[in-house]
Amino acid sequence: MAWNEPGGNNKDPWGGGNRNNDGPPDLDELLRKMQQKLNGLFGGKPSPSDDGSPVGGGSFPWSLVLIVLAVVYGLWGFYQVDASQSAVVLRLGKYHETVNSGLHWNPPLIDNVTKVNMTEVRTERTTGQMLTEDASIVDVVLQVQWHIDDAESFVLRVADPLKSLQEATDSAVRHIVGSQTLNGVISQNRTQVAAETQNRLQEYLDLYQTGIRVDVVNLTDAKAPREVQDAFDDVVRAREDEVRLQNEAQAYANQVIPVARGQAQRMLEEAEAYKSRVVESARGEASRFEQLLTAYQRAPEVTRERMYLDTVQDVMSNTSKVMVDVEGGNNMMYLPLDKLAESSATSASQRPQVTPQVIDEISQRVINQLRTEANNNSRRAREVR
Repeated sequence: MAWNEPGGNNKDPWGGGNRNNDGPPDLDELLRKMQQKLNGLFGGKPSPSDDGSPVGGGSFPWSLVLIVLAVVYGLWGFYQVDASQSAVVLRLGKYHETVNSGLHWNPPLIDNVTKVNMTEVRTERTTGQMLTEDASIVDVVLQVQWHIDDAESFVLRVADPLKSLQEATDSAVRHIVGSQTLNGVISQNRTQVAAETQNRLQEYLDLYQTGIRVDVVNLTDAKAPREVQDAFDDVVRAREDEVRLQNEAQAYANQVIPVARGQAQRMLEEAEAYKSRVVESARGEASRFEQLLTAYQRAPEVTRERMYLDTVQDVMSNTSKVMVDVEGGNNMMYLPLDKLAESSATSASQRPQVTPQVIDEISQRVINQLRTEANNNSRRAREVR
């Protein structure tokens, strides 16, 4: 028969003895009995029960407090590491591990957790007056962009990483600027100065084990000190004028030189054409002379007369007046070829042009007349004899 059935002995399985009611056991009584058992385990003093008999247990619930403290302690040890972070764990002051993103638990008061952002890009700015290689003073403004590369080194190796970064940056930029001239730092070698500063700065940071990685170094400004700025501006303007004049001279040279080369090439080609024309003309004259020589050897009289007629034609084609000396006579014959050409022109209103055909006709007439005069003179001479 069950303990809570009618007619039973009504014994409470929780140790409560006989009960007069048929309901469930009292919750306060149940908690009190559990407290008594826990107090007995931890050596608490017994406390009287409802009927006055000591049933054990103390007046303050120490066990419950311990349970609550244990729960709080356990919950206290949980922590969250973001995706951009890493956490350095120290156990009793000694490096234990480095954890990445996620939910982690470490015993509080025993482990010390330091979170650092590994992806954030930070900027450090350095300014100052520095001495260049040519003993000039220059004002430099430098910006360094960096991020944390090693969380353990950043947290543990150096007491103050930011101060170490500032000092290393100042040392690196002064070393690089000291090996450059003033003009190189200000204008010509700005990119080179920034790149060499970044390399040297990274060497310093790696040597110090700071855990910092330099992303880029920007030389934002470099100028002469304020006291000599006006004089330096004059020097800069003079250099700019020099560069401008050099560019103008180069542009003029680029314009003139191709033209001169073209003219020279044209003259060379004209000379080559003249050479070819003269050589070919000489070869033609030589060939004509050889042919004329062959014809002369075959018929000397005919060739000689033909050559004479050709020569007279060439001479008379270039003049409008001819003086002819008659053989055996004392008079010279004057032939106005221009007048003869005018008389033989077809149009009286326009002056005719002396053409080769007209010259040939006139030449033939002159030759015939000369022959007639020569024959007459020869006949007279025979009659006189």
